[in-house]
This record gives sequence, C-alpha cells and structure tokens, in this order.
Amino acid sequence: MGICEGRVVIVTGAGRGLGRAHALAFAAEGARVVVNDLGVGLDGRPGPESPAAAVVEEIRAAGGRAVAHGGDIATTEGAASLVTTALDAYGRLDTLVSNAGFLRDRMLVNLDEEDWDAVMRVHAKGHFLPLRHAAAHWRAEAKAGRAPDARIVHTTSGAGLLGSVGQGNYAAAKAAIIGLTLVAAAELARYGVQVNAIAPAARTRMTEQVFGGLDALPEDVSPLVVWLGSAASAGVTGRVFEAEGGRLTVMEGWRPGPTADKGTRRSPAEAGETARRLLAEATPPHPVYGA
Repeated sequence: MGICEGRVVIVTGAGRGLGRAHALAFAAEGARVVVNDLGVGLDGRPGPESPAAAVVEEIRAAGGRAVAHGGDIATTEGAASLVTTALDAYGRLDTLVSNAGFLRDRMLVNLDEEDWDAVMRVHAKGHFLPLRHAAAHWRAEAKAGRAPDARIVHTTSGAGLLGSVGQGNYAAAKAAIIGLTLVAAAELARYGVQVNAIAPAARTRMTEQVFGGLDALPEDVSPLVVWLGSAASAGVTGRVFEAEGGRLTVMEGWRPGPTADKGTRRSPAEAGETARRLLAEATPPHPVYGA
C-alpha cells in the first residue's frame, strides 16, 4: 500500500523529464495516473513522438494503472478534456500536478513578442486552465456534500524566484505561477483543496543547455511532489519548496523589511535619503541567475 493508494492523479508534461518521473513515482505509490503530454520539442513546436503513451506503457508494465492524454492544456478545450479523461477513466480526481513547459531563451533586447507570448501561454495559462477546471469539479463535489481531499502541485523555478539572465519570458511566467499558487491556496481551501508549488532543479533536456553540469536527477524531486499530492500532506498549503538532489528548502517570499513612516508626504530628496537608509538596514537580495 503506497501513500497514494486509491488516488487519481493528473500530471501534465509527463512524457519526459520531471513529469515522467512524477508520473512513475505516483504510480509506484498506488495512484492511477493520467499522463498528459503534447509531444512538443524544447521550443514548444510540434514533434513526431507521442511520449505520453510510452510512459503509460511503462506504468502498466510495472503493474500500475494509467491512461494517456495528448491535448493542449493551455486551451480551454484541452484543459477541460484533461479533467474529463480522469473522471471517465477512474470516476474521480484527487491530485493535479502541473509541470508542462518549454523554453525560448533570449536576452530582453532580442526577445520578440511571439517568444514572450508562447512561453507565457504554456507556463502561466497552462497552469491556470487545468486548475480552473479541476477546481470547478472539486467545488461541485464539495457543494454536493462529497468533501474532496484534493491537492494541486504547481511547478515554478528558481528563475521565477530570483530571475535569470536571458530568460525574461520564462522568469516572468514562473513568477506568475507563484502568485497563482498563493491565490488558489486561499480561494480553494473552503473546498478541501491544498495548493503548493515546487521550484525543482534537475538534469533534464530543458536544463542541460542552461545548467550543463547539474547532477541532480528528476527522480530526486518526485518524492516531495508525491507527498504534496497525497493525503499525508494535510495542512500544508500556499507554500513554495525548492528541491534539488537530497536538498529541500521552504522558500520564504516577499515580506515587509525595514520601514519608516514620516506621517506625511516627503520631498523627492527626503524619499531618496530614507530609501538609502532603509536599504542599508535591509538584507541584500540574492543575485539573479547568470548575473
């Protein structure tokens, strides 16, 4: 009996890398898994393969239960059918893990609008739409007297926490996911839904071009994701975790630092003088990746 025995779990972007590792780990802990992957390349453009089906076969070969979903979860139709696939196959939905994403790295002065929109779409919208449709299902269940014990795990990044040179679009999208996580945790608690995010670091086809020497594996991140997606994580919501190899860190975001209240409006010179004094008292920020 694994810690996810009886649960139904959706993992997006589960054909390769982190998503594949999560799907296999959930299945090993007894979950029935919906494996979503659009089968695109690193830049989000269509590829010839169907990696979701291959992961389903891996899970079934190991004695687990899984079905594939190849829809685009950054569309209303794709996100809705993702939830429907879980309900049609297994009659319930307990956990949503949003992991799908790709990169189109450019320095800001070379970043065109299409590359901005494409990355924001798959990361930010690709997290929002599955959440929105899963949450609607869980709200309906709660209102019908069938209180869910549901979980959502989002995937952000150190780029979203600290910034990353050459990844302005990706960093902005991953920061948006943190904001979405905090709001969702507050809004969905009444329906029995917990929402958290992870900022993983692991060697995948996405990261090997950016962090060529990274030794941590996707399988090192998955145990935390499985725990967050299980009933065992009761009471944990609205949190962001970093996970790399054997290291786990609870990230602590924006909170008030040094402050000064004059009680009335300052002149520009006074505002500058006060700002410099407060900055001298403040903790220096962590450097941006690649700076």
